[in-house]
Amino acid sequence: MYPDRVVSGMRPTGAMHLGHYHGALKNWVKMQAELPCLFFVADWHALTTHYDDPSIIESSTWDMLVDWLAAGVDPSQATLFIQSKVPEHAELTLLLGMATPLGWLERVPTYKDQIEKLAHKDLTTYGFLGYPLMQAADVLIYRASLVPVGDDQVPHIEMMREIARRFNHLYGKEKGFEEKAQDAVKKLGSKRAKLYNELRVAYQQDGKDDALEQAKAMLDDAQNLSMIDRERLFGYLEGSRKLILVEPHAKLTVASRLPGLDGQKMSKSYGNTITLREDKDSVTKKVRTMPTDPARVRRTDPGDPEKCPVWQLHQVYSDDSIREWVIKGCKSAGIGCLECKQPVIDAILKEQEPMRERAQQYLDDPSLVRAIVADGGDKARKLAQETMRDVREAMGLSYS
Repeated sequence: MYPDRVVSGMRPTGAMHLGHYHGALKNWVKMQAELPCLFFVADWHALTTHYDDPSIIESSTWDMLVDWLAAGVDPSQATLFIQSKVPEHAELTLLLGMATPLGWLERVPTYKDQIEKLAHKDLTTYGFLGYPLMQAADVLIYRASLVPVGDDQVPHIEMMREIARRFNHLYGKEKGFEEKAQDAVKKLGSKRAKLYNELRVAYQQDGKDDALEQAKAMLDDAQNLSMIDRERLFGYLEGSRKLILVEPHAKLTVASRLPGLDGQKMSKSYGNTITLREDKDSVTKKVRTMPTDPARVRRTDPGDPEKCPVWQLHQVYSDDSIREWVIKGCKSAGIGCLECKQPVIDAILKEQEPMRERAQQYLDDPSLVRAIVADGGDKARKLAQETMRDVREAMGLSYS
């Protein structure tokens, strides 16, 4: 059984905006204190849609990494790296592709969605069709147990699980597995061995999931087992063979949907963003010029907060007392729109202040970011190489 580990990545899109912070980065900062985390820049994924103009990828990568660090992602707690600096990702993608049915890739919901959304691009490429497979390799290569995602990404995790399960089924055929597993059972001691066998039968014959969980807990507590014997017993318990790739689970994250300056989702394509480290004057100007309830033509006209994009920002940035003040003041025309916007401006600037401070050292000395990524790449590559050693051996490619 491998330890819990979190893996997540982002395509390099350049400077991050507050929507990215509330949607993903806040969760990363929280998770890094709870579990081992690997966060990577998915630069190869960027090529699946920007293969015709890769010139912006490198600068966007460094900008994005500075923003991660500014947001509070801590290289002393999490491993940060660039995908293409760990070539084992590509090797595992290639090897998984040998046994992944074409239909699995074509049925991924976002595949058709993206082709429709990006109709101006030619996405009838091998790379774009295979991006969910590369996504699977990005996670499976670290034997990650958890992947933080929103609801829309759950199908991708399900596919990763299917790919891992198929790989283990095809290649997890350790010679003499059953005999070795039974020898490992004896090492549990007579009392635990008897319980293990009873629970195994209860799970495999009667389908009792609680028996599986009870047996797994018992194996976790067994101090006298080697890692390989424990792994064999987990496989024997579930009726499978050797566990080579771990099936990850979706870690559903609560993402605050931060609206943009026009009330739509905050997105660069809509031109309605505030970046993480945006200049104070620019932030102030952008919020002050936001559209409001069309009914408030004059200062004395009452309005309805529900019809105002600024109210959506109050939902994220203001406490109950300020929101009550807004509702009362807007509906009675007791406050003007500029007055209503000021608490939002203040809250955004307060949120950004520590980000600007954290970013400054990396802007002053870019070599610090490069050193963090080099160190993270070394750590990530060591884990990836361990997995690939087992994958090659299982597929008969070790040539030892």
